[in-house]
Order: sequence, then C-alpha cells, then structure tokens
Amino acid sequence: MRRIKLTVAYDGTNYCGWQVQPNGITVQETLNAALSDLFGCEMNTIGASRTDAGVHALGNVAVFDTETRMPADKVAFALNTRLPEDIRIQRSEEVPMEFHPRFTETVKTYEYRILNRTFCDPTRRLYAAFWYGNLNVEAMGEAAGYLVGPHDFKSFSTENPDVTDTVRTIYETKVWKEEDMIHFSITGNGFLYHMVRIIAGTLLEVGKGSYPPEQIPEILKARDRAKAGPTARAQGLTLVRIIYPRWEKTAKNVKKTVDIPECV
Repeated sequence: MRRIKLTVAYDGTNYCGWQVQPNGITVQETLNAALSDLFGCEMNTIGASRTDAGVHALGNVAVFDTETRMPADKVAFALNTRLPEDIRIQRSEEVPMEFHPRFTETVKTYEYRILNRTFCDPTRRLYAAFWYGNLNVEAMGEAAGYLVGPHDFKSFSTENPDVTDTVRTIYETKVWKEEDMIHFSITGNGFLYHMVRIIAGTLLEVGKGSYPPEQIPEILKARDRAKAGPTARAQGLTLVRIIYPRWEKTAKNVKKTVDIPECV
C-alpha cells in the first residue's frame, strides 16, 4: 500500500466547500469521483483544510491510499484530465504511510482580498469582497500586527463544540494595497472555524474607522465573539499554501543522503 499526497488548487465558487456533505457537490466529492474513475474502484481522500463554500485554494492538501504502480508524479497528470476546469492538481508525490494531512504539524497561509473602489467590478466579484468607501490600509496593517504570536482566538471564531483549545500561533501578517485591491495575508500554525474571515471582517471595520487598531488586544482578551467584527464574505478568501515543516525537512535530508530525484 502507498500513500499519495496531492496539492490541490480550486475555484470554490460552484462548490459547497471542501468536505463531502449531503447538501450539495463539494471539491472532495469531485476529487474522489475522479480518483475512482482513474483506478476503477471506490477511492476516498483525506483533506488537510475544510474550506467553506465559496472559498478558493491554491494549495490545499489531500492524501489517498492505493496499491497502484503508477508513478506518484504522474497521478496529477492523469487526474487533471478527469477533473472539471475549476479544480486542478498542482503536484502529486508519494509520502510515508504515517503522514496525515490534518494531524501533522503545519504552517498555513491564507490571503483575503477586498476590492476597494467606487463601483464593484463584476469580473472580480467572485474572488474578492467589495467595499466602496475609503479604507485606512495603514490602520488595518497596524491592527493585524497585534495578532502575531500565540493568542487565544476565541473572539475570532465561530463556536465549534468539537474544539476546546482556541489558542493558535500567528507567525506573520501583512496588509497592502495594489491599485484598487487590498490584500491581507496571514500565516499561522492553524486556524479556527471562520477565524480568518472574522479577522478580515474586523480589519475592514478598523479600515472604516469603527475600531481603533489598539482595540485588537482587548478583543482577544475578551474571548467573546460579539466583541469582534462581522464574518467577511467567503469569496474573498484563498488558502494559499500548507507547509509541513517536519516532513519537508525529513524529505530534504533523505534526498541529500540517497540522491532521490525530486517529484514534480
């Protein structure tokens, strides 16, 4: 038995999120169907991040187990001929059987985009939230800076009975504007349910002048969802990448030792 890791990019517009569910078609369901068609038997993936309906990804991760002899790096090519145009495998590679995309230490990066102009651009409506008024980007960046470090992010999450530990560590935040698009990037060791979208909604309120940047530490300390801003719309969010530091360090060491050619 072999375990194959897939790096998956998708436009989440037409999907009810990542995870298989009875209420509509999902990215994982579509991927499972393509794998089943490729290998001629029922196949199921395990995903790293359960993105919401309408959320996009450049680098979500999934794994599946198989006894096929197909070279791991060729799986991406074979799958992409069976997937719809809004889902594409960016990389496929073999990993140890003990590798688990959800229960392995990760570093995740998300980006939220806000289209800031007088009138919405319909060609970008599916990939950014929209705000017509003036936004103080400098204040938004200052506010985001207070999130760096280990904090209890209960105020910035939707209640989830399955999650008891709401402490997460944020390594880096950035806020910048390119022409009429504001970008908010955040990197951390994990994120709670709706956490990035609630942070983005709160930063939007800071940009409007509803909150001063210095209020962020107070919101964190309150551990009260009502103290933070609204949940920003899903279409502005993209999962950029997921890095597995321990596994990737091991893989590099193995490559140096035995000169295994790198997968593409």
